[in-house]
Amino acid sequence: MACNQLETQQPSIDTDKLSYEIFSILESKFLFGYDDQKVWIPKQITPAVEQAATDNGVQAVKNQRGKICVLSIDGGGMRSILSGKALAYLENALKTKSGNPDARIADYFDVAAGAGTGGMFAAMLFGTKDHRRPIFQADDTWKLLSTQGKDFYCGGGRIFRRIFRRSEAAGLEKAVKEMFIDNGRSLTLKDTLKPVLIPCYDLSNSASFVFSRADALETDGFDFRLWEVCGATMAEPPRLGPVVVRSVDGRTRCVAVDGGLAVNNPTAAAITHVLHNKQEFPFVRGVEDILVLSLGTVQILEGSYGYEQVKRWKTKDWARPMARISGDGSADLVDHAVAMSFGESRSSNYVRIQANGSGLARFGPNVATDPSPGNVKMLLGVADEMLKQKNVESVLFGGKRIAEQSNLEKLDWFAGELVLEHQRRGCRIAPTVAFKQAMPRSN
Repeated sequence: MACNQLETQQPSIDTDKLSYEIFSILESKFLFGYDDQKVWIPKQITPAVEQAATDNGVQAVKNQRGKICVLSIDGGGMRSILSGKALAYLENALKTKSGNPDARIADYFDVAAGAGTGGMFAAMLFGTKDHRRPIFQADDTWKLLSTQGKDFYCGGGRIFRRIFRRSEAAGLEKAVKEMFIDNGRSLTLKDTLKPVLIPCYDLSNSASFVFSRADALETDGFDFRLWEVCGATMAEPPRLGPVVVRSVDGRTRCVAVDGGLAVNNPTAAAITHVLHNKQEFPFVRGVEDILVLSLGTVQILEGSYGYEQVKRWKTKDWARPMARISGDGSADLVDHAVAMSFGESRSSNYVRIQANGSGLARFGPNVATDPSPGNVKMLLGVADEMLKQKNVESVLFGGKRIAEQSNLEKLDWFAGELVLEHQRRGCRIAPTVAFKQAMPRSN
């Protein structure tokens, strides 16, 4: 597409300062636990001077900073089949709108964050063996769970889980390890095309830990093998976790459990990474310069309980419902906080794909960990239903409402925005991104 055919939209900075301060505090105070207020006092932002656009709009396009495109994928066990189907639909839409049959998710996003199974998806879509093309296509994500879910999760009751816990861990390790091996060498965080963020919870430090490509490129002390990163973020206790992971040089050690317990919705972590990573994203001033797609997993309730029933529960009866409430509740809260932080840019810069699972409780409490053919078939059907739904979204100072567009329509629109941004980058004076590159590996 020619530069003079591109429509432009001059950015506003009305909400930049407020949004920057909110995400600065989220990152410094909450994500990393700093107690020193001096660390998280937001910096003053000096508005950049925009040059006036010429009549044909070409000069305006050249002067635009562009938008950083962010992908975030929630954790969800077997429920992540739904995220995988959304990714597959988006990638097909990108191929159609760009006219490129080889288009991949990694071609159009600048940052990917994922927790739990979503972290494995991020590694799959951005991992590379030749530092040119990703290893997997989007369709491979949900197909992996549907065909190899038995290697990650074991159905049945508590007794069976105790017996097969070791075999489950071995199955997870074997299945994931084979995905990220290149001629006998284990791929690491450096072997990703663009920045990735994959969280876990480090029991040895009692804090969240985020595996980051940017950190890995700085020092081998933060470079980890991708298959171990996937194992760490998927180490859901008591079945698979905790697991011990070490950096490639052995200097950094992490006793990891499920990233979904730590940061089930990593969208805020991804946004703060962009706002503060001035080396790779030098021209970002605020959330108006960021385009975000956040993929949730259907929130399937485990049944309806009356007050009289619940108040008689013993401590052990609360364990499973509390874990589910914690994960789904925190993901929903992050969605709401992020949507509000975007302010008036919420509808144009932030898209959340989520499904209302209140009518799916009949499928039972093991739906997130059951890899049986019947459950997989059900989840695939739910995925098709989810994409047709109009989900609930947050409204600035107005609570929540049913979205005007279905999830399919949102993905179609977002694919168009990604393609347009990709085309505009060839017309700008300054680069939108300046990705760090890994040093060539010696044989």
